[in-house]
Amino acid sequence: MPTPAPPAPILSELFQTRKPSDIRLAQIEFAKRKDQVEPINVAIGNVSLPMHPAMFDRVKNLAGPESPFKDGELKYTATVGLKETNQAFLNIIGSSGFQTKTLLSQITDGGSHAMELVIVGTCGNPGTSEKPLLLIDAAYTNYKSMANRTGRTTVSITRKLHENGKFSLPDFSEIEKIIKESSPGAMVIIPYDNPTGGFFDLEIMTRLAKLCVQYNLWMISDEAYRELYYLDSPVSSIWGLTDELVPGIEGRRISIETASKVWNACGLRIGAIVTDNEEFHQKCVFEQTANLCAPALAQYVFGGLAHVSHPDLQLWYQKQRDYYREIGKTLQEEITEWMPGIIVSSPDASIYSVVDVRNVAGSDFNASDFVMYCTTKGKETIDGKDYTLLVAPMGGFYSVANQEENPGRTQMRIAYVESPEKMRLIPELFARLFATYQALKK
Repeated sequence: MPTPAPPAPILSELFQTRKPSDIRLAQIEFAKRKDQVEPINVAIGNVSLPMHPAMFDRVKNLAGPESPFKDGELKYTATVGLKETNQAFLNIIGSSGFQTKTLLSQITDGGSHAMELVIVGTCGNPGTSEKPLLLIDAAYTNYKSMANRTGRTTVSITRKLHENGKFSLPDFSEIEKIIKESSPGAMVIIPYDNPTGGFFDLEIMTRLAKLCVQYNLWMISDEAYRELYYLDSPVSSIWGLTDELVPGIEGRRISIETASKVWNACGLRIGAIVTDNEEFHQKCVFEQTANLCAPALAQYVFGGLAHVSHPDLQLWYQKQRDYYREIGKTLQEEITEWMPGIIVSSPDASIYSVVDVRNVAGSDFNASDFVMYCTTKGKETIDGKDYTLLVAPMGGFYSVANQEENPGRTQMRIAYVESPEKMRLIPELFARLFATYQALKK
């Protein structure tokens, strides 16, 4: 009698239920296609511009006479990161006009690792609903993913996308009610918002900060896109919030920094956690010792920004703003011409627009299904070439149990990351793919 096969190993519950992030889903599925069609991939904020010259110079000279790697040695750095790399992040914050003397910085493996660390450092015990993370929906999906990975919970307040393209917060009394009910440990704000393209000015930041002080929350500001805003407004940052403006805010401020967006170095995977709370900083470094250190080569490359003057950094910001402002403005204008009735979020900041087809799609429309159609078989011919479009469905950016009530059911995020030439194809391509998809459903 044959020996029975041993039982298969069992995946954890987390892995059994894990699905790709909505921002990676389209790319993963498109890789399975066999036909010759060119994707315009705006599902993920994978910036396609050259990195800052101070960083690129270091890439070109990694083995040069001035490089610490010239002899071939590549050791761990201190867990907190290289002094020069931390100084680069503080120099950047200072270039926006903020005081950095009391700020403490540690280097992480990109902004996503920083998210994970701040969640475990500010929220309740794993496996409980104690001190959840308070998010502002539509919220960047990685915060929920990292909370889930670490066994923490999240609660949300939900913004509404209006017909004029503006996302609005609920009344502050509603925000306060949720805080009272759930007793969160921290609130996450993205002033230059991913995914909505919205902008939280200093007035809104101040009102949210006062709630953090009143109910004893940490205030976490994701500043990946700081200085990428297109309104006539002063720069907005958690570092503009002081005890003079919001008594009690100092000592509870944390910002998440990254090389990815403003510095055009997504693949460098370097980020930072900056805080004015010495105990949080020390314990956060202790927690990171399990990771040993962030990549030494990448730290060295980013460290070049420690030596760039504030006026030169401001010139860089202006160049970045000019580039993205034109893309966002053109996208909003032209997609509404191709699809009357579509709602496009106002391109006020960051590098994203949300499109909402609720006025032009049927009640059974689901953005995830449309994205899968575009990814797996959709294509349209423009100027003799077959294209499809990869965008991110917005359902996963909202924490709504009933998917029929999820605002993301009819919304998709578009990132301004392809070349200007390809970005100009998107309005026509999106409209034609949508029309074909709708016709196939009849």
